[in-house]
Amino acid sequence: MKLHNRRASGLAALALAAGMSLTACGGDGDAAPGSDGGDGDVTVTMLPKNLGNPYFDTSTSGAEKAGDELGVTVEEVGPDAASPEAQVPFINTAAQQGVEALVVSANDPTAICDALDEARSAGTSVVTFDSDTDPECRDIYVNQADAGGIAQVQVDLIAEQIGDKGEVAVLSAAANATNQNAWIELMEAEIEENHPDIELVDVVYGDDDDQKSFDQTAALLQQYPDLAGIISPTTVGISAAARYLSTSNAKGRVSLTGLGTPNQMREYVEDGTVEAFALWNPADLGYLATFTAAALANGDIEGEEGDTFEAGRLGEYTVGADGVVLLGDPFVFDGENIGDFDF
Repeated sequence: MKLHNRRASGLAALALAAGMSLTACGGDGDAAPGSDGGDGDVTVTMLPKNLGNPYFDTSTSGAEKAGDELGVTVEEVGPDAASPEAQVPFINTAAQQGVEALVVSANDPTAICDALDEARSAGTSVVTFDSDTDPECRDIYVNQADAGGIAQVQVDLIAEQIGDKGEVAVLSAAANATNQNAWIELMEAEIEENHPDIELVDVVYGDDDDQKSFDQTAALLQQYPDLAGIISPTTVGISAAARYLSTSNAKGRVSLTGLGTPNQMREYVEDGTVEAFALWNPADLGYLATFTAAALANGDIEGEEGDTFEAGRLGEYTVGADGVVLLGDPFVFDGENIGDFDF
């Protein structure tokens, strides 16, 4: 039997005052062959940024699968609003209830650190995923992808879609966005080094504003009539660009890829505007985070650089510098698999 009370837990203060009941999402099934097994004594509490978010619903589904395989109990709690203040009571409650491990997507890198420190002092292992805290506030961070992998997959996708030649442009978020600029710099280097027939003609900024991104797409097509492809490493930008292309005469002539979510991009993949795009798989992220948390809770690893552990169907992982475990390369969504995701 599996119990679900995710939505109700949004009333954090009231629920806590009344002795909040946590969600029990797993641990009642048989351990999968080849797993470490377990007797359900270990409890892993998932604390996403907020509940009701399809992205985190998907990551929790992966955590539940990991819990079933490991034979540990996986519980999900969280606020309705994505704020660090709203996460703190759930951290405190998990520690008071003596859960063995807490898996958190932090709404702020420092604001929840005091609560996490108290939880760790009480013996709870802390794993961050999706969004990290300062390293000293947790044991391990499960990172969904690194900058090099994100840049590489976007260049690979556009090169494949345009036959590895022609003019391409980048539609980014804000000009001072650190992560975007790091990815663009790496993409420029990859194109220069390995794709001599691709020319990066421009980088424009939509400021993660839907209408501005839409307008910038139109301006690119007007300024560069021979444009073969657009890379948009931002979910707002790629969906706005896809919306423009889908009704323009550039559809089918100008390729578009980048970073997006399946729910945003599904209609444009299905109507042929977009062939493929990338992001990470949040189900795999939750799955790996749960295996990591269980390994810490069981004492199989201590979170030190060089520690290794098995993560079910994903294989062996090694803890890297600063206590980071990297999920792997970004996941590519296309017409064959986009129907399998809802976030």
